[in-house]
Amino acid sequence: MRDDVAEGVIQRSFLFVPGNRPERFVKALDSGADAIIIDLEDAVAAEEKAAARAAIMQTEFARPDGLVYVRINAADTPWFSEDLTVLQHAGICGVFLPKAEHAENIIQVRAHTACRVIPIIETAAGLCHAQEIARVSGVERLAFGSIDFQLDVGCDGSNAALLYARSQLVVVSRYAGLPAPIDGVTQATDDVAQVTAEARYAKSLGMGGKLCIHPRQVNAVNTTWQPTPEEIAWAHKVLAAGSKAGANAIAVDGVMIDRPVLLKAQQILACCLDSRGGR
Repeated sequence: MRDDVAEGVIQRSFLFVPGNRPERFVKALDSGADAIIIDLEDAVAAEEKAAARAAIMQTEFARPDGLVYVRINAADTPWFSEDLTVLQHAGICGVFLPKAEHAENIIQVRAHTACRVIPIIETAAGLCHAQEIARVSGVERLAFGSIDFQLDVGCDGSNAALLYARSQLVVVSRYAGLPAPIDGVTQATDDVAQVTAEARYAKSLGMGGKLCIHPRQVNAVNTTWQPTPEEIAWAHKVLAAGSKAGANAIAVDGVMIDRPVLLKAQQILACCLDSRGGR
């Protein structure tokens, strides 16, 4: 089991690949996604789950540039215990736990493996208990299961309907000292404009990445979480002005610049350094 996720590098794009399609594993790693998630849950029928687990265990993931996670089945399903066995694979760096609703769900996983856990918040119960979930030892980050969440609460899935849930996960993650949460999927696999729009919206709320269900979505997600040329130019201008001014008050383009703005400029340039070599 790998536990060498690069410190300080925040993954932006997570591409799902069905666990019963091992011929797609390498293709997924070559997609440009920061990480792939081999799915044992929704993408795999009950009668194929055992074969999917075997396929994972028989695959060698010897790619230092590609992080491999597994989405197991939820803790209350009959496949949960057997799914945990695949986390002993040397190439797996972590586990996505669906339908996470209580801290005990993560503790159950950690009792069987030292693997890092990304709980997927997909229900009202999970959102209400997100703070206690986020503070469990071994939790790497939170993810939002937006499709299942809208089904659970009976909303229409619009930005307005999901705003509270997304913002809650952003605030909870910050309070718990976790990286910014991962947004849910965009169901339109051929509409890059929609993927980009939804990714930009999630980023504007403070989310730090997005789940992908098709390789065509990956580049749009990666690009969204990279600073734009305009943002980079602004950051350089602000930091240059701050360096010259010292402790004096300064203005850039008619706007007063204080410490929080300087820190924001530093964050923008730090994102450029953490771009994983253009992946």
